[in-house]
Amino acid sequence: MNVRRLIPTTAVAGAVVLGLTALSACSTSDAADGGNGDKLKVTASFYPMQFLAERIGGEHVAVTGLTKPGVEPHDLELTPRQIGSISESDYVLYLKGIQPAVDDAIKQSGVKNTVDAATLTTLENHGAEVSGHDQGHEGEEEHADEHGHEGEEAHEEHSEGDGHNHGEEGGADPHIWLDPVKYAEVAKGVGKSLEKADPDHAADYKKNTEALVGELDKLNTAYETGLKNTATKTFITTHSAFGYLAERYGLTQQGIAGIDPEAEPTPARIQELHTIAEKEKATTVFFETLASDRTAKTLAKDTGLKTGVLDPLEGITKKSQGADYIEVMESNLAALQKALGAK
Repeated sequence: MNVRRLIPTTAVAGAVVLGLTALSACSTSDAADGGNGDKLKVTASFYPMQFLAERIGGEHVAVTGLTKPGVEPHDLELTPRQIGSISESDYVLYLKGIQPAVDDAIKQSGVKNTVDAATLTTLENHGAEVSGHDQGHEGEEEHADEHGHEGEEAHEEHSEGDGHNHGEEGGADPHIWLDPVKYAEVAKGVGKSLEKADPDHAADYKKNTEALVGELDKLNTAYETGLKNTATKTFITTHSAFGYLAERYGLTQQGIAGIDPEAEPTPARIQELHTIAEKEKATTVFFETLASDRTAKTLAKDTGLKTGVLDPLEGITKKSQGADYIEVMESNLAALQKALGAK
């Protein structure tokens, strides 16, 4: 059972309506300035998709984000007005498997230009990392070998337990945006799709894509360099969203209780993490900005570890350690360097 599903639907819907009102106000203002009439109407499912659409689309697109800042994207329930806005879009960018309500609405929308970011890179099964079981005991070499080869059976067991929909790719982990290399692959695909959807501005889309990919390449280099020499390779997190990042930079992610950041760990899991922390010299339990830090603090107290923020970047709020994707990823790098004892 997903604990976050206990958030009252009316509260989530209310937040979405407020966000929609704000978006409508912005759209009205843009139209008054004559800036919205000729623009490609783009709908983005949640922040990582919105960031790509805005950066690559630039001045030629009017982007509407379906997930209001501060709303946990997995829990989004669309209003009739939002469903209507999807149907009226010229272009829709989403990530299948993250938001079932969005997946269903897009399927019914009839929009010609719909792009699933999951099809623009290769998804993998991070079953052991996501479920938080048995990972990190065999060392880095075996960890790398087992990464992504858990099989459908193992993932199905995980999926039933955490209530999180990972889509139809055989249990694939959808958190591709937390790997700068995979995110750059997605950016290239988005750029090409925008060129086809709006050929009159293809040159600008290509230029913007190249600029963004350049930034993501620099970010990847910063991670490679910054995490090359560390005292430990293991980090503990309430939200097991960092499987791709861990694999990319030779780290080991230990999830507390699966993919739900507010799920309660079992006493056995706490004891297991305590043993792992001692063996692997882990120092920090990470929590995220969009969920409670209660579980992380409880575990940290029980195991004598510190707490810190590692942001899965599902949304940007005033609490975020940065104004956009690049800045928050840089903050995540600094947090990991500190926790892992970077030399």
